[in-house]
Amino acid sequence: MLVILILGFALGVRLVETNSLPSALNWDEVSHGYNAYSILKTGQDEWGVPFPIIFRAYGDYKLPVYIYLTTVSEAILGLNELSVRLPSILAGTASVLFTYLLVSKLIGNKKIALLAALLMAVEPWSFFVSRIAVEANLALFFIIAGTYFLIDWSFKKNWEILLSILFFGLSVWTYNSARIFTPIFLFTLLLIYSREIVSWMGKKRLLFIVTTLLALLLFVPMFYQLINPTGQARYNWVQILDEGAISKIITQRNELKLPGILPRLLSNKFTYFTRVFISNYFAHFSPEFLFLKGGSHYQFNVQNFGLLYLVNLPFFVIGIVVVTRGFRQKRNQVILAWLLIGPLASSLTREAPHTLRALMILPIPMILSAVGLFALTAVIKKEFWQKLLLVFYAVVLAACVENYAGRSLKYAQEYSWAWQYGYREMVSSVKDKYSSYDKIIITKKYGEPHEFFLFFWPWEPAKYREDSNLTRFQQSDWYWVDKFDKFYFVNDWQIPKKGEEFVLESKGQVDCRDIRCLIVTGPENFPSGWRKLESIKFLDGQEAFGIFEN
Repeated sequence: MLVILILGFALGVRLVETNSLPSALNWDEVSHGYNAYSILKTGQDEWGVPFPIIFRAYGDYKLPVYIYLTTVSEAILGLNELSVRLPSILAGTASVLFTYLLVSKLIGNKKIALLAALLMAVEPWSFFVSRIAVEANLALFFIIAGTYFLIDWSFKKNWEILLSILFFGLSVWTYNSARIFTPIFLFTLLLIYSREIVSWMGKKRLLFIVTTLLALLLFVPMFYQLINPTGQARYNWVQILDEGAISKIITQRNELKLPGILPRLLSNKFTYFTRVFISNYFAHFSPEFLFLKGGSHYQFNVQNFGLLYLVNLPFFVIGIVVVTRGFRQKRNQVILAWLLIGPLASSLTREAPHTLRALMILPIPMILSAVGLFALTAVIKKEFWQKLLLVFYAVVLAACVENYAGRSLKYAQEYSWAWQYGYREMVSSVKDKYSSYDKIIITKKYGEPHEFFLFFWPWEPAKYREDSNLTRFQQSDWYWVDKFDKFYFVNDWQIPKKGEEFVLESKGQVDCRDIRCLIVTGPENFPSGWRKLESIKFLDGQEAFGIFEN
């Protein structure tokens, strides 16, 4: 009964105010949504590729599972914010359930399982990413479910192994961090349960063959894709050894002023990468990241608020001590392996520790906190003090949740700009005025405006792809759209202070002389002589867009 209440609560708090917390869909979310819409309508993505196994999108090459699941929600609910975020909402809720099932099976303590599930429902880290359309949250669900079915199989030695491999396999086609985490973690699990596997292989040969074929089907194409440029495209954007890193290596080498080859031996790509990777890895376990400030990226957590509630810090530490001391037990080996492998993918990138890329660590902090709390209560001899501790914990946890809710609402107001708030309102306004103008010029100030027009209009995918005015080009490993239909997209800094001529990045030009033009600009940036029709503001009152006519 309690687990049903927790699940109902988890789903409810993820569904409420879906459109306003966070305050808007960002450019990745509308890209998910429109590519899913294009698949649903035409069987092709926005680039005209039939049912791709990797989506080009902006040139960041998104993995396919989240987008294909979004086609289902869009088929039911239409093209809107809820349909785009619903797969993540449901995955986040299902992660709460499978955390309960996993802990029940792994540890065998219902109280610890219930608390771990509750923490998965309400901790800032798991809660926030369950309200936005991010592949990482869906991949996390697959990993938790895959682990549960593997653990369940180790008890029953039956068909659950097939489900385990299926879920693990789906994770690597959902989010890039899982392509590092899942193979390493799955291999570690297979080592931990090697005796059971050897016994099972002899008794269930047909099932073993089917399981192996399924694993090959899901993992071999993933590894093949990883060695191709499209599979590496996203990592090239976030890798440690970028051009800036190379410059630092050369500078450090010159500053050493040592004879012979010593500067090159002490300062090179390997030493630099190793140093940064180690620093990144341990930063994921810092109290500042986990309990005090969270990640620095504006879009993946409430700023200057811990990813885990501070009340759980002592219990988290106690939990680590408990499972480390009981390392000989397989359940503790699983928990520690998960905790230690979790940050690896994030540590390979810049901006680490990163809230989203490190999501593979979950739900281990919640499990450790639950283990730590009940380990402490077990040490207390008198039942009265045990109950008092649990009541005190419940009260403080509730206060933390209430405080986080208030901070979340404030975050939605203060950081609406980070979520590209205003595009829906701007597109709606332009749509109302569409027929009155010959050309419509839109600023690129907030990133990829064409995708927001495609999504919020919504624009028919086939019509978009076949548009004779469509101009797309590749530059700096990114795909840019300069125009389609009567829309022209320009950099905000290229908007002239005077005149009616606008330069496009693709070397084209928009001439608004002697015709009616509408221009959407950034704040206080428009040619003189144009008449202002409307101002669209962020939630903090600052202007996001100005709409003018000549």
